[in-house]
Amino acid sequence: MRNSEELLRMVNERIASMTYDRKPYSLYEPVEYVLSLGGKRIRPVLMLLGYEMYRPDAERVLDVAVGLETYHNFTLLHDDLMDNADVRRGKPTVHKRWDANTAVLSGDTMLVMAYCNIAKAPAESAQEVMSLFNETALQISEGQQYDMEFEHRGDVTEDEYIEMIRLKTSVLLACALKMGAIMAGAPAEDTERLYLIGERIGLAFQLQDDYLDVFGDPVVFGKAIGGDIMENKKTFMLINALLKASPSQRSELEHWLAAESPRAEEKIAAVTRIYKEIGVDTMAQERIKKYFGEAEQLLEEVGLPDERKAQLRRMADQMLMRNY
Repeated sequence: MRNSEELLRMVNERIASMTYDRKPYSLYEPVEYVLSLGGKRIRPVLMLLGYEMYRPDAERVLDVAVGLETYHNFTLLHDDLMDNADVRRGKPTVHKRWDANTAVLSGDTMLVMAYCNIAKAPAESAQEVMSLFNETALQISEGQQYDMEFEHRGDVTEDEYIEMIRLKTSVLLACALKMGAIMAGAPAEDTERLYLIGERIGLAFQLQDDYLDVFGDPVVFGKAIGGDIMENKKTFMLINALLKASPSQRSELEHWLAAESPRAEEKIAAVTRIYKEIGVDTMAQERIKKYFGEAEQLLEEVGLPDERKAQLRRMADQMLMRNY
């Protein structure tokens, strides 16, 4: 069974070999640009790991894995446009390098390209794979809508936030693991457990993003630190800070939330200080470890020898320790 680095190399080589010979090139140039920016490729690697836990011939479903990665990058392209983000993976976003209309149309094209690749699933599992992907794509849109609605609400609860990130982020990781196992012919009870493992990993992964957006290194993280603070995004950090703040801390937080055109460095420094005083950084780290622990327990229940599960366990451990 190949490790995650070998599977990542397979994915990157397949993406690098993609040709863009259709016209007009101006439609496909941003697609090529987005897919060339790299990234962790977690979703396709999880899909291939889920497959190789049961079968050794992941090349058979490599195009499907690339389809998942193309879909993921489509969602990022449109998210960046909706958020008016300047940078993605250390490079200008598509709507900044080109324009908003280009971002919309090239993103739509990526969605179609994703479907074309996912439709290459083996015939015996194609219907189940496509049904899983369709449901996942709808859930991700639902999660994005909740995320946008939360921007205009001051009463978002932690439970609501966790459900939003489950939909927006976790279900695609869950889909990836389950999809790989389905195409490999795994037992239904294993595919369901792998889905739940992906959900738990996804929740931890998004909470890590929340944490790193405040406490990460911008060079390593690949985007500016403090973006969520500047946008008043309802994150695990902010929700719990408001819940646990003293009257004076809450007053200061509300001042910064209401401030119009504040100096970025000043606001980020002040809110970060309050987060540390309240201890939400530690709370986030503890919750991340909790979700990874639940994933580990679920993996124990998957009906395979330990050596067949070792690479997924190793990848989850690497994700737990990431700083980017």
